[in-house]
Amino acid sequence: MKLKLFGLFFFIFSCYNGYAQDIALYQQFNGRYDYTAIGNTLNTSENGSLAVCDILTSSSANLDLDTNQTIIAAYLYWAGSGDGDFEVSLNNNIVTAERTFSDSLDDTRVFFAAFADVTTIVLEEGNTLYTLSEFDITDVIAPYCPTGTNFGGWALTVIYEDDALPLNQLNVYDGLQSVPESLTITLDNLNVLDNDNAKIGFIAWEGDRALAVNEQLTINGNLIGNPPLNPSNNAFNGTNSFTGATDLFNMDIDVYNIQDNIAVGDTSATISLTSGQDFVMINNIITVLNSQLPDATIVIDSINLECDSRTIEVEYTVNNTNSTGVLENNTPIAFYANTTLIGQSQTNSDIPIGGSEVSTITLEIPETIPDEFILTVIVDDDGSGNGIITETNENNNSDFEDVALLIIPEILILPNLIECNLGFEKAFFNLLEATENNIQFENSSFQFYTSLEDLKEGINSIPFPEDFENESNPQTIYIRLEKDICYEIFQFNIETENCPPEIPEGFSPNDDNKNDWFNIQGLYNIFEQHELKIYNRLGTLIFKGDNQKRWDGYSNNGLNNGQLVPVGTYYYVLHLNDPNYKSVNGWVYVNY
Repeated sequence: MKLKLFGLFFFIFSCYNGYAQDIALYQQFNGRYDYTAIGNTLNTSENGSLAVCDILTSSSANLDLDTNQTIIAAYLYWAGSGDGDFEVSLNNNIVTAERTFSDSLDDTRVFFAAFADVTTIVLEEGNTLYTLSEFDITDVIAPYCPTGTNFGGWALTVIYEDDALPLNQLNVYDGLQSVPESLTITLDNLNVLDNDNAKIGFIAWEGDRALAVNEQLTINGNLIGNPPLNPSNNAFNGTNSFTGATDLFNMDIDVYNIQDNIAVGDTSATISLTSGQDFVMINNIITVLNSQLPDATIVIDSINLECDSRTIEVEYTVNNTNSTGVLENNTPIAFYANTTLIGQSQTNSDIPIGGSEVSTITLEIPETIPDEFILTVIVDDDGSGNGIITETNENNNSDFEDVALLIIPEILILPNLIECNLGFEKAFFNLLEATENNIQFENSSFQFYTSLEDLKEGINSIPFPEDFENESNPQTIYIRLEKDICYEIFQFNIETENCPPEIPEGFSPNDDNKNDWFNIQGLYNIFEQHELKIYNRLGTLIFKGDNQKRWDGYSNNGLNNGQLVPVGTYYYVLHLNDPNYKSVNGWVYVNY
């Protein structure tokens, strides 16, 4: 049983060490894979001699793969005393650390390790002598020598494919953890089907051949060794198990056969390392197990939506790609809208290694789910976040996609239409102008509406959009543009603005119903807060008017209040009281 609803780690490590970076899974390979490792030290002799404090800046090792072994990946690790040199050269190719690690023994003694993926270089170079150079820690090594913790070295791990191999699961773990006394690492979620040739390998730094006090390695409680190269009481003694080298001073590249220490059916393995005196740092662990497992992954291929419907159709593909075993039929599949379970299915047949299965499911989205949500599809999920099968990778079982139901289409905003206020903030608009120069409306069917509700129901469209009088200011107008499956919604505002008034040069208040008053066009019921003042030629105020009081030639101020003014020219001052306009003044002629 695995909890997987929103992805937990495939391998979980319990590392009992308070320093540095815990050893953790870096990469996994599933197939006919194995590995080898080469490397060399920069030390010129075993630590411990006060008279010797030399460190090289380069060293070499030979890679010799069989012709049927195809390089898949190559990882370079280098380490030493001090804060670190993170740019080195491999066969004259500059290599910069992609990841770095650190550890310390006390306040004054710090150590580093570095990693780089050098697959490209090793693919180009192939089987040859590899030289790591420009690795220079000569300036920092001296203070470490009296305590015997001066070291530097490098290791190249090469993963290869070989058709003659069984289907293996090869896991690369790394970090930097010291073993001052003990270190325990537990590998969970294994499924050992065949323990033949099962192996575990290490890259370790600073181990000394001369120190062998309770320096032991156990697997599942069983003491292991590789004598005479690696005695069971001196696991870290400057050797390379792949090449038989015994002069890798202060570093180890070791691999152990553990087929007698791990059993068919095991689901975990516990690695314990102890050291009674020697200070050892583990940088890399590799396991190779014949662990035939499926790897269920799922991909959403398409989501089909219906207009104004909460029903969706999902097409998906279940894959068994990065696997070493068949994915059995009836593997459960769960479908979630956000975090709510909305449907379940299962695989219909056994899916072979590298195979896939395409299926379709129809889902009804509950009203409690918003119209826009995340659809998450998880394979090997029984609907409660639990899986029922063990896989090579428990962290790649899901896919997701944003879904927006076509119930309320996204509204697109068009530019506003503005007309001059004809009074009381009313005007006539040609709504068709809102669609001009918009290619989406060309040769398409569309209607105008005054409300979204009418638009959705397709009722009460505006019958004469080319001559529409607004009902409020501003007013929102909606357009329903018909599409093949659904429709799109557009909206824009229509609004009036106060345009400059047109002031006549004169009028004749003679009651002939023609030009009988000072009729300023675009003023009344538009600039409703305006104030009009009329002065005679002597500068005397004779009339004050507003939106309710228009000048018809009679005085309403001064000595001649209520009398018709004589023929002549009068001065006016018009305060519009609108922040967009200044006051207007001029002359108007009154004649009978």
